[in-house]
Amino acid sequence: MLNAVVYAAFPVFALILTGWLCARFQLLNLPSMQGLNKFVIYLALPAQLFDAMSHASVTEIMRPGFFAAYALGMLGTALLFAYLTRRSSLPITDQLISGMTTTYSNAGFMGIPLCLIVFGKTGLAPSIIATFMTVSVLFAVTITLIEIKRLEHSSVGPALRKVLFSMLRNPLLIAPIAGVCWSATGWMTPAPIDRYVALIGQAATPCALIAIGLFLALHPVRGIDQTVIRIVVLKLFVQPMLTAVLVLFVFDIPKVWAYVAILSAALPVGTGPFMLAQIYQRDATASARAILLSTLGSVVTISGLLAWISLQMQ
Repeated sequence: MLNAVVYAAFPVFALILTGWLCARFQLLNLPSMQGLNKFVIYLALPAQLFDAMSHASVTEIMRPGFFAAYALGMLGTALLFAYLTRRSSLPITDQLISGMTTTYSNAGFMGIPLCLIVFGKTGLAPSIIATFMTVSVLFAVTITLIEIKRLEHSSVGPALRKVLFSMLRNPLLIAPIAGVCWSATGWMTPAPIDRYVALIGQAATPCALIAIGLFLALHPVRGIDQTVIRIVVLKLFVQPMLTAVLVLFVFDIPKVWAYVAILSAALPVGTGPFMLAQIYQRDATASARAILLSTLGSVVTISGLLAWISLQMQ
């Protein structure tokens, strides 16, 4: 089990280190990081989202209990973070992005490979749903809250129209919805186009992680930030524990699906919050450090979780 975790976590560290070394040796600089961020936000990540959802069977993923349990696990963790930081002086946009960070699992890059290793093909469908809930639903909710907050002093009608218009222009929201709609038609994507979209999508995570390494090198942080500690503790311990209670004792969910939900909730922070901070030109320090520290800590926590799951499945 430890080998499976290290196998999934090592590329994350290696790619962040690659970006850091590129900045240190001046192979890449701030404009390079900005270019990588734009590539990920406007091309690679939307392609990845569309590709994942266009290949998901709508009938196969219709598990209301799984959706509810995973969503409530994210919501409960985010609300706890909001309570713990209620006296924070940070701008509301930064607080919302930090709240998103506490629940944003690295589901696509680490979750799907881990679930396939541990559960085989039976773990693919629930891991895809967990990815969708993270990179699509959580993204959409956070962006909506940020846009509404930015327009809170406007009248309701114009404000809602601006929020809707902003969402319709956001490729990170359009792409997964388009993928679900395409999947619902039952049509097959032409092979050349399917391959083209897949190739662009595969670049999303490595480019985002290299951009994070560049950011950490160009914006060094001294000391340990209390916000980052809270994020890491909530992400690695609170979210999986809350999700476990929901999938094991509240909702009627098949055993493998329940364990996939817990494992997905226990994953370290993914690159989404860092990308969102870049979109809104906010300080991405907390997100970047949370990604690094939670990934390091997950080698221990996920190893223990996988050992527990293996005992339960015997």
